[in-house]
Amino acid sequence: MKNVLQNVEPKEVFRYFEEISKIPRGSGNEKEISDFLVQFAKKRNLEVDQDEALNVVIKKNASKGYEKSPTVILQGHMDMVCEKNKDTVHDFKKDPIKIEVDEDFIRAKGTTLGADNGIAVAFCLAILDNDHIKHPKVEVLFTTEEEMGLKGAANLEPSNLNGKILINIDSEEEGVLFVSCSGGIRSKVEIPIVWKDYDEGCIPYKLQIRGLKGGHSGMDIDKGRGNANKLIGRVLQDLFEHDDIYVSDIHGGDKLNAIPREVDATILFKNEYIEKIQSKIKKWDDVFKHEFQSSDPHVSVKIEKIDRKIEKVFSDQTLEKVLALSFLIPCGVQKMSMDIEGLVESSTNLGVISTTKEKIVFSSATRSSVRTMKDYIAKQIKEASKLVEAEFSTEASYPEWAYKKDSYIRELFIDVYKRLYGKEPEIAAVHAGLECGLFSEKLGDMDMISFGPNMYDVHTPNEHLSRSSTERTWKYLLSVLEEIK
Repeated sequence: MKNVLQNVEPKEVFRYFEEISKIPRGSGNEKEISDFLVQFAKKRNLEVDQDEALNVVIKKNASKGYEKSPTVILQGHMDMVCEKNKDTVHDFKKDPIKIEVDEDFIRAKGTTLGADNGIAVAFCLAILDNDHIKHPKVEVLFTTEEEMGLKGAANLEPSNLNGKILINIDSEEEGVLFVSCSGGIRSKVEIPIVWKDYDEGCIPYKLQIRGLKGGHSGMDIDKGRGNANKLIGRVLQDLFEHDDIYVSDIHGGDKLNAIPREVDATILFKNEYIEKIQSKIKKWDDVFKHEFQSSDPHVSVKIEKIDRKIEKVFSDQTLEKVLALSFLIPCGVQKMSMDIEGLVESSTNLGVISTTKEKIVFSSATRSSVRTMKDYIAKQIKEASKLVEAEFSTEASYPEWAYKKDSYIRELFIDVYKRLYGKEPEIAAVHAGLECGLFSEKLGDMDMISFGPNMYDVHTPNEHLSRSSTERTWKYLLSVLEEIK
């Protein structure tokens, strides 16, 4: 396979970024990449440990002159969000990411790139593989299933880590140092399906919403972008209230941490209603184009005839419950921070709707920097589920990362940034789940910071990484490590 990044600087970083991009590493499918990291360490005679959750810790001794410096934990997650366009043929379980260079940007062809958080893995491998870089003793921690609710970090055995300084390389904005993050919880509502027959002569159509930008359900939740799973509920309710239509399935979104861009529903109706249905579809297409003219100007609603036998459809009562829930489940920004201007305090994302033979499942990801608000939003979803007699459950709850008033590593990052660039970096909190919250619980009194190069549209097929920003961020990291004494 052609190495398209072989001449891109910093070469030592992009060499490993391209190498790991050839290895499937979607959340929950990290065995191969985890084993690769273990073998990488063994070939270089580095101390390595792989736990049952497939987290990997690799240790490298301090450079000469840094033997008495404090040990530093470098950390990133090995998994990536696997999203692709509908017309892209790609199997994330076996196919390599098809990387391409577009001027300053590195992209993937029709899929997520995996720079979140493959660039952290590449940074760390480049440090571990280079004996000329000046640094204190490093403990490199690669975690799994970060994108599935920080599961790897939640199952981490802390006894193998001794460092009290942790540098997390999982942020996406150069020049911004993150010192606090939100906590999160995932909610699931399951409606049992009662099936029924439908009238003869009904023709199946696929109702589709396309053209939304989507984005990261934490970082982009305040951008006013449309949520496909919420929008289709509005369309279906209008059709169901006024026409004899049937619905046999709804599928929207793929990942809880991505704002859903696309959703499909199979609907059936008699041919005599086609003009009326098309008129309503056109109305909703116009409505959404107006409502999202700034954030999602290419949104579209359409139907197309499908050649597929439909056995059964939702009963009227089942469909009523589905439509009610699509309206009742909260979604989007719930509260802005009163302390930090422009920061989302609490939000929730209806990320996935799926249909099986037995049930329709609504799955949401809730985030908040205030633990009681996180629990309150989950309770709202629970109460909505009660109204439609659905089953409610939660999983993957993780804590927030509180701001540390006195921080050696924060002040060092600030000083080095000012020396390199002649200006102050921005100190910020992030409305997204970083593993730092869990590390503070598991590892004790940790001095932590999170940073990274410029990435855009992560968790979408339009994800792209700035190579010039990556080069600057790499030099910044090396300069910080050199100053830790």
